[in-house]
Amino acid sequence: MTQKNPFSKIIAGTMTWGVWGKNLSTAEMSSLMHVCLDVGISTFDHADIYGGYTTEATFGKAFTESGIMREAIQLISKCGIQYMAESRNNKIKHYNYSAEYIIWSVEQSLRNLQTDYLDLLLLHRPSPLMRAEEIAFAVEKLKSDGKIKAFGVSNFTPIQTDLIKKEVAVAYNQIQFSATHLEPMLDGSLDHMQLNNITPMAWSPLGTAFKGEDEKSVRVRKIAESLAEKYITTSDLVLLAWLMQHPSGIMPVCGTTDSGRIKKLPSAIELSLELEDWFAIWVESTGNKVP
Repeated sequence: MTQKNPFSKIIAGTMTWGVWGKNLSTAEMSSLMHVCLDVGISTFDHADIYGGYTTEATFGKAFTESGIMREAIQLISKCGIQYMAESRNNKIKHYNYSAEYIIWSVEQSLRNLQTDYLDLLLLHRPSPLMRAEEIAFAVEKLKSDGKIKAFGVSNFTPIQTDLIKKEVAVAYNQIQFSATHLEPMLDGSLDHMQLNNITPMAWSPLGTAFKGEDEKSVRVRKIAESLAEKYITTSDLVLLAWLMQHPSGIMPVCGTTDSGRIKKLPSAIELSLELEDWFAIWVESTGNKVP
């Protein structure tokens, strides 16, 4: 049975909303939240480390001032990466998945986001030292205390996901996937998610198609531009539609802060590529005809 998905089909990624990117003001962030909601993008993706542990707090202040009801949006955050920043006494970037740290980190995110709960908590990246039993203890406590509604992982391989899943249910895996990064479609990751009722989210869903000058990026960009003419749309929406057409139900995490682009994103949901056009993008990515 497929789980009911509480999130918008396209997710707003906030990594570049703060000092790691556009450094939006409180008013600009509030405005952008309203733009997203107006077009049906109600889910916002965070991580505690964004902006060197500052972006969640900036977003939280903007959210409070936006007048948006908490029930109208969904908040995702990630924990586990110990990043070197002014607010942390870390000598080296590392991972921490002790139960104590997971619970503490979520409580920090809740304070920063000015909310009582996260709709989804993700483990940001796998650690060789993670203990599934300890992670499960933290997750179950956070759930029972009403501090998180759902749990998942990010950048985990199938076997790493299974390691955690043997102790606690994993509902989502946020991975790198795009028309220029096909690996999850070829290494069994997306198949594993379908088999285990795990919903994939894709960060960097456009890959390097519009910023890379390597042969693959150029090929994918050209085919996307050609198909955009055919479907009377834009090349970025073609690539998002290509990604969402995969049967695993991938939800792209789109990091743009351009309100004009945000307003156009939902049209990719309704765009259905013809079968041969879908494969044409795959062929241009690999540089070879299908096996």
